[in-house]
Amino acid sequence: MTQVIVLPHPEICPDGAVIDVPPDQSLCYALLQNDIPIEHACEMSCACTTCHVIVREGFASLDPSEEDEDDLLDKAWGLEPNSRLSCQTYVKDTPLVIEIPKYTINQVKEGGKK
Repeated sequence: MTQVIVLPHPEICPDGAVIDVPPDQSLCYALLQNDIPIEHACEMSCACTTCHVIVREGFASLDPSEEDEDDLLDKAWGLEPNSRLSCQTYVKDTPLVIEIPKYTINQVKEGGKK
């Protein structure tokens, strides 16, 4: 298992979290499995940017992003050099520290929240 530290997010994970993730599991799936409700409007099919995360530590250990992911990331709010789509990011053996940006490009959230 690989340790992933999720930095605090005011709505999704106010206290932050530390989760253990099996290697080769997508980061988005791991967050959802650990009750961290990251947005994923396209159901993890690499068709939107709502699961955008910023990898604060451990970025170099990840496989490089594919062209489809890079094209979508250009549209993400708060894009940084260490940004990834969590649905396309597979955890390896190196611990990660991630930040979920405060905003997404999603106009309407599931569950009727705005």
